[in-house]
Amino acid sequence: METIHVRHGFEPVFDAHSRVLILGSFPSVKSREYGFYYGHPQNRFWRVTAAVFGEKVPETTDEKREMLLRNGCAVWDVISECDITGSSDASISGVIPADIGALLKETGIGRVFTNGGTATRIYRRYQLPLTGVEPVQLPSTSPANAAWSLDRLIAAWSVIA
Repeated sequence: METIHVRHGFEPVFDAHSRVLILGSFPSVKSREYGFYYGHPQNRFWRVTAAVFGEKVPETTDEKREMLLRNGCAVWDVISECDITGSSDASISGVIPADIGALLKETGIGRVFTNGGTATRIYRRYQLPLTGVEPVQLPSTSPANAAWSLDRLIAAWSVIA
């Protein structure tokens, strides 16, 4: 599989009522095909957040967006563009960061959570000096993080509620 330069492709999810921001690293191939965050069917993000918010798991993009906004959640990724091989976070290079600082200034978001280690490292490198908002690293909902059961993820992610 070859390394390609990719632009993110979709906008952040937020509104005036957003109070927390969840940041991933960069959309997977499946998410880019799907056109929305956490589009890989094995990614547990939607099951975890629905459980944390006490809601049924959303199916459509509109249902997913509505569930996030109803619960004061904004979602975006720390990378705007990068060079990547497939969906491998480990292969990411040539990072062009997203403008997280502008989003934080535009909203009342007071807490930033990162979905996994790569998002945390990239946020700390490119965003923290600009935003001054320390991220809280949550365990990745990726299927690659098989060490974490769904129940453990839900317990860890309950801090977003």
